Amino acid sequence: MKILPIALILIALLCSGLGCSQPSDIPAFDSAASFDMLKKQVDIGPRYSGVKGHAACREYIISNLKPCADDVTTQDFTHTVEGKTLSFSNVIARFNAKADNFILLAAHWDTRPIADKEVNPAKQTQPIPGANDGASGVAVLLELAKMFKQRPPDIGVIMVFFDGEDYAVKPDSSQYMFLGSKHYASGLTAGEKRKMRYGILLDMIGDKNLEIYQEAKSFEAAPDAVRKVWDTAKSLGYEKIFIPKVKYSIHDDHIPLIEAGVKCIDIIDFDYGPWHTLDDTVAQCSAESLGIVGAVVAKVVYKEKAK
Repeated sequence: MKILPIALILIALLCSGLGCSQPSDIPAFDSAASFDMLKKQVDIGPRYSGVKGHAACREYIISNLKPCADDVTTQDFTHTVEGKTLSFSNVIARFNAKADNFILLAAHWDTRPIADKEVNPAKQTQPIPGANDGASGVAVLLELAKMFKQRPPDIGVIMVFFDGEDYAVKPDSSQYMFLGSKHYASGLTAGEKRKMRYGILLDMIGDKNLEIYQEAKSFEAAPDAVRKVWDTAKSLGYEKIFIPKVKYSIHDDHIPLIEAGVKCIDIIDFDYGPWHTLDDTVAQCSAESLGIVGAVVAKVVYKEKAK
């Protein structure tokens, strides 16, 4: 018989009685698998309404969610752009769907039809690859979905993949952006909003040189959620990545949600040189960046307890 030191016995008894959380309680975020999903989205090609890759990417997201989520639905809608009616589709997945309270996790899955930040005017009408601006947030959410299947969180999770975030036919056509989040937010009932503790939007989080500052509108609408995310990042040793300072004020998919009464924050690295250019490619992104953001968001979710 092996005799354990008395200190180890006491620690074991304390953890047994108090329910100490072990690292194994949270599945590891697979950054390599997430990066592979980023690459597969880019391989599809442009992913905006009206092109072949739009339907292909929608099906790719759904096919990855169905084995993991309690249910997967689409929210299909149309919008008229420059006299042309286009079809859009938000993809919605629920985890621990019977929970009384939920966290909203979101990202946009479409890509921009124009590279309006290109210096060469001849290139400005070409669609961007959207590796970071589009694929990165989706890749993290899809890997989190696998984790939530493996080990369901105590709280419910609603994932929404917004369409039409980046639609534009010319640089100043901003009225055609954030279409999916506007549509989703406008359809939320009072009861659904009461059940949402807060939301986290992921946008452009795959940059190799990742530095994520706090966003002003997020801090105004949901300061507790901002602090929770940045404190969690610090606890994981990522304080040099998640920098606890407000740096920008950004109009993004979180704004329609905030305006609808949902506390929502934006996790975004807006210091991204290839933004809205043809250089927004896989080469500009890294598995490490996806892994850092995925690990932080996972821990935030798993720490939430159902009331």
